[in-house]
Amino acid sequence: MRLRRSRTGTPVRRRAALVSMAILLPLGASVAGPVGTANAAIVDCRQCDLWVESDMGAIKSRVFRANDGNTNRVVYALDGMRARNDWNGWEIETNIAQALTRANINVVMPVGGESSFYADWNAPSTWGPGELGSSTGSSNGSSALGSSDAGAEVDGKANTYRWETFLTQQLPEALANRYGFSRTRNGVFGLSMGGSAALTLAAYHPQQFSFAGSFSGFLNNSAPGMREALRVAMVSAGGFNIDAMAPPWGPQWLRMDPFVFAPMLKANNTRLWISSGSGVPGNGDVSDALGVVQAVPLEALALANTRAFEVRVATLGGANAHFDYPATGVHNWKNWEDQVIRMIPDLGRNIG
Repeated sequence: MRLRRSRTGTPVRRRAALVSMAILLPLGASVAGPVGTANAAIVDCRQCDLWVESDMGAIKSRVFRANDGNTNRVVYALDGMRARNDWNGWEIETNIAQALTRANINVVMPVGGESSFYADWNAPSTWGPGELGSSTGSSNGSSALGSSDAGAEVDGKANTYRWETFLTQQLPEALANRYGFSRTRNGVFGLSMGGSAALTLAAYHPQQFSFAGSFSGFLNNSAPGMREALRVAMVSAGGFNIDAMAPPWGPQWLRMDPFVFAPMLKANNTRLWISSGSGVPGNGDVSDALGVVQAVPLEALALANTRAFEVRVATLGGANAHFDYPATGVHNWKNWEDQVIRMIPDLGRNIG
């Protein structure tokens, strides 16, 4: 069941939870503080906000504790290109947190990072005079194609995105200090933008991530036309300039391309779960004609990228990857939620 939202776009249940949290603050059930602080009272919280200082400012993550209370089985869930600054799309649109915690896996959902690819950027995203603003449209989070409700001065424009540093240094340190979470043999997965980012994090940080999952990810970014396709997508998703992320065709850009760094994933023996839908809508995949028009070509592009990456892995002789291609599925949350459920047993066997 999806979250019911108020007219302001805030989930009703969450608004109530925030009020309850405010009442409980004096009683020691506070949300987590900056890196390095300790608060034993929060150990028992099942669903928590963790604010962590970063090079970009304070970043919120949502933490869901495993049902059995373990601290060594941890997975990070990365959002898509239109990631919002209030909640992670996985929490807004799916029930994967409940499924994962029932499987005794702790879930960490970083919040924010629209169009960031969860990378350390080269510079703030600027366009000069008349800079493009953030995307417009619905902010209800009902689709991966929906808009962020961040304004023009979001992180990445007011300063430089440093998401890889945050996810591999500042956030895991805070999770270890606050909850005792292991910093090794974690999992990471994501959709679309978050899918390629998950593979990047695992490739360059193998001690932290032993498992990576990509759903409808863009895994062949150096293929002809891909940079310009991503440029258009990033302009649409918040008005971000891809040239601020990485100069064209240089080492920084190639470092972000799963097709290029695939040998590292094989050498690390990282367990991979890679999936893309067929681009054919299935029951419940889309709710309106506009959704079909947008989601079908995006999934077709992701499918072509994923197939190319599969061939690349096969030529390397890698037996560390599982590829899953549902007969139906477009670029939307139903497809990705189904894939997470299918992935859970494999994830559980390869983390912790």
